[in-house]
Amino acid sequence: MEAAAGQSAGRWWWGRVPPQQRVAFLAMLVFFLAAPAVIYPVFLMKVMCFALFACAFNLLLGYVGLLSFGHAMFLGTAGYTAAHAAKVWGLTPELAILAGAAASCVLGLVSGLIAIRRQGIYFAMITLALAQMVYFFCVQVPFTHGEDGIQAVPRGSLFGIIDLSNVAAMYATVFVIFFASFLLIYRVIHSPFGQVLKAIRENEPRAISLGYDVDRYKLLAFVLSATLSGVAGAVNALVFQLAALNAVYWTMSGEVVLMTLVGGLGTIFGPVVGALVVIAMENYLAQLGAWVTIVQGIVFVVCVLTFRRGIIGELGRVLKKAL
Repeated sequence: MEAAAGQSAGRWWWGRVPPQQRVAFLAMLVFFLAAPAVIYPVFLMKVMCFALFACAFNLLLGYVGLLSFGHAMFLGTAGYTAAHAAKVWGLTPELAILAGAAASCVLGLVSGLIAIRRQGIYFAMITLALAQMVYFFCVQVPFTHGEDGIQAVPRGSLFGIIDLSNVAAMYATVFVIFFASFLLIYRVIHSPFGQVLKAIRENEPRAISLGYDVDRYKLLAFVLSATLSGVAGAVNALVFQLAALNAVYWTMSGEVVLMTLVGGLGTIFGPVVGALVVIAMENYLAQLGAWVTIVQGIVFVVCVLTFRRGIIGELGRVLKKAL
């Protein structure tokens, strides 16, 4: 009876997903499952980590309308916490990831209580200032090892069974975490909570007049976004066995904005595509050195001037379907 009810609930959930989004779901699944046969798996793991980071950021900007210029502090804090927990405390990878996510959750709660008191550019500047404080904290405290970072982080064994030093096992773990987090974000967006977030984005005074505690909803969304960004940072630290300052620097906050805008702000699959495009540029144009940044700038300008909805946003406009 319970199994039948579970299967019925699964079919009911899948039945409510629009056809075009079902196709996009399946395409994303097939890509990440089949791509390791032809693409370097570590590159794909990095794409999934940053796709999750971009999706978490998009939850805040695309569905609440809050532009954070300091989201790197959650990615970097979780990375340092997970790396330290795995290397110094000897925690298993699942506990290290949870420790990193918890650290970002707490940081998100504290910074959110401060930042959501303001709107627009003032909110963005507060998050940037808080992120810079976290960056200088990471530079100074001993356990981060300054510019050297935490190196040779052990991947360990997942649940004491799965050896993550095996690339295939690590890839499968990252894929499961990414897809589970993506489904969580999808469910949040399409829940009553998500509808309230969209109402706040579209007309905050109207949402207040309807009796919603707008600040509480903003704070919950901010903390959720910070926590999921922390999951991405913790997994990324284990993948590369390194936690470094670049993950908490302000340029990383700018990079996730670029990923979201290129893919499609306020779309479900846009941040995934945007992360793939940006990471691919960094990886395959690495021989250009500092010129990579210029190429990214050109892509950003072209995106803003020619297809402001982003890649997935413009595709959805052409198809007249929400993606």
